[in-house]
Amino acid sequence: MPKNKLEDAVFTAIMATVMVYGMIVYNVALNTGKVDGTTFLAATHELIFMAPIAFILEFFIVGKIAAKLAFTVMKPTDRPQFITYAISICICCIMCPIMSLIATCLFKIPSFGTWVQTWALNFPMAICYQMFYCGPFVRLIFRLIFRRGKNKEENKQISAEKD
Repeated sequence: MPKNKLEDAVFTAIMATVMVYGMIVYNVALNTGKVDGTTFLAATHELIFMAPIAFILEFFIVGKIAAKLAFTVMKPTDRPQFITYAISICICCIMCPIMSLIATCLFKIPSFGTWVQTWALNFPMAICYQMFYCGPFVRLIFRLIFRRGKNKEENKQISAEKD
């Protein structure tokens, strides 16, 4: 997980992009009733402005609130992966209604009922996508970008042995 602001920004940017793209594909598929090449292409058009919105919300506001909420049920001594899961769930619980509201205002005829319906359709998908696919995938990418720990020590030993 991120150890400084730069890493946090990179992690959030990757997570926002992957999460938003997946959710846009899902919503386009719901609206068109099919999944084909045009579904993925249509999603890229919305991604251009929805991903920055998600990044700004999560990086500056939601991430901090979600961490505070997660630590109301978790302790710092709990297993790090469970803390990560708790924070991820809290982020989904906050981001889903906000992003559903934004999408409702931008892409649908806005009303309270339409927003609630959009939120209700998105929430189960957002939680499952985050916990089972997007979250692990983005954490893998992050670990590949910011290698630390044993890998660095092993690489130093291998380099020293070659010299």
